[in-house]
Amino acid sequence: MPEHPFTSVESIVERFEAEGYVADEALATVVYLLVNLKRPLLIEGNAGVGKTEVAYVLAKTLGAELIRLQCYEGLDVHSAIYEWNYQRQLLAIKLQENLDLSLEDKESHIFSEAFLLKRPLLQAITAENGPPVLLIDEIDRADEAFEAYLLELLSAYQISIPEIGTIKARFTPHVILTSNRTRDLSDALKRRCLFHWIDYPDEEKERRIVQKRLPDVEPELARQVVRYMQALRRLKLTKAPGVAETLDWTASLMALGKVELDPSVVEQTIGVVLKSKVDLGKLKETGMADLLQQD
Repeated sequence: MPEHPFTSVESIVERFEAEGYVADEALATVVYLLVNLKRPLLIEGNAGVGKTEVAYVLAKTLGAELIRLQCYEGLDVHSAIYEWNYQRQLLAIKLQENLDLSLEDKESHIFSEAFLLKRPLLQAITAENGPPVLLIDEIDRADEAFEAYLLELLSAYQISIPEIGTIKARFTPHVILTSNRTRDLSDALKRRCLFHWIDYPDEEKERRIVQKRLPDVEPELARQVVRYMQALRRLKLTKAPGVAETLDWTASLMALGKVELDPSVVEQTIGVVLKSKVDLGKLKETGMADLLQQD
């Protein structure tokens, strides 16, 4: 029996849509290759376009555990892979004081897997209930040294721990890495991955996303919000709003009982979308109401 329910690229589109994620054929294809070839998938794109959500939806459709590693500057092996439970080791050493054990026996005991604190990467390698989905989120925020730590994992799905040895994965995890392209990733890392770029959706697709995620939205409100967001992105703002902001804005308007956009509504709620004084100033210069008139 196959270890996943995807019988075709089309089945991925259908299952993702059932979970509220509108996937195009290109994305569905690389996800299909991810689960069949057991290759990691690197997804790049601007913030808020749904990169991280791919991993969450994949885990749901597979019925798999989702393990997330959020990357940041200064991320090291101890935070990402493992560290020793020093307090428990000290307690074990104390209990061993009156036991007739050799130093080698004592060390082998306290440096065993029972004393490991497993962080996300090691959790993914040692999963016992089938392959998990491992999300390595915003890998571009980590430095190149950390990328080197990933190479062994992504090449052989194993982790070396000096005191224990090499731990190999029983189940190959489904690995998704995301990047906002704040820096270029190493060629060595990219060679190990499939690749997909998620761009801002066109108007029709974005409207479908809004209606799929917010099924109670008034169709006219969805149309107006999406059209306004499309116009905002053409302004070349310092931080163009993504689909996440579209959904947040629509949900906010629904909560306020709004059924359509007008200049006063935009002015009152635009802070849900734009979070920069510079961008707000540029919108005011352009004219908030003017964007409502664009077709």
